[in-house]
Amino acid sequence: MLMVLSSAGMMQAKDIQLPQPRKQGGMPLLEALNNRQSAREMSEEPLSVQTLSDLLWAADGVNRKDGRRTAPSAMNMQEIDIYVYTPEAVYLYLPQEHSLKHLLSGDFRDETVRQPFAKTAPVLLLYVANYDRMKRLDQQQKDFYGATDTGFISQNVYLFCAQEGLNTVVLGMIDRDAAQKRLGFDGKAQLGQPVGYPKRR
Repeated sequence: MLMVLSSAGMMQAKDIQLPQPRKQGGMPLLEALNNRQSAREMSEEPLSVQTLSDLLWAADGVNRKDGRRTAPSAMNMQEIDIYVYTPEAVYLYLPQEHSLKHLLSGDFRDETVRQPFAKTAPVLLLYVANYDRMKRLDQQQKDFYGATDTGFISQNVYLFCAQEGLNTVVLGMIDRDAAQKRLGFDGKAQLGQPVGYPKRR
């Protein structure tokens, strides 16, 4: 039941409690760094729910009892939200619960990214600086810290993908206005990052 994102309707209109992420083993760090790369060719094959669970935890999941994360954030604001686009729906990752909150049913990849390969990737991550958690900062600080903290998360995703043999690339060319209008967040969409298996030759 937990093997594939689209199996048994699991990625339909409901919240999803992700399985516990795997936190042991994996590729040595130096090997992952050596394998890290941007790759734009991606299969449409869906990721398993376990792989998605591991991916999101590696990106910005909780790794300590006090609620701090795998990625650093300025003043521990934890201001970066990760929206997860699939062919069936859009979700918000909730790190404290390690779950996906269902937001919208439907495929909205096409209006959010411009590159054809990203529109068919099985998972598209959208990083958004949530201004509700940055109220003490001026706009220049919001822009700086939002971009910096997004970079930490994105690199975590790159290294996870290097370990798992997945392809990924950061996208600065996204439709920020369309994403904000569709999702209704108070903040700034920083980057997109599609993730998928390499295409079989």
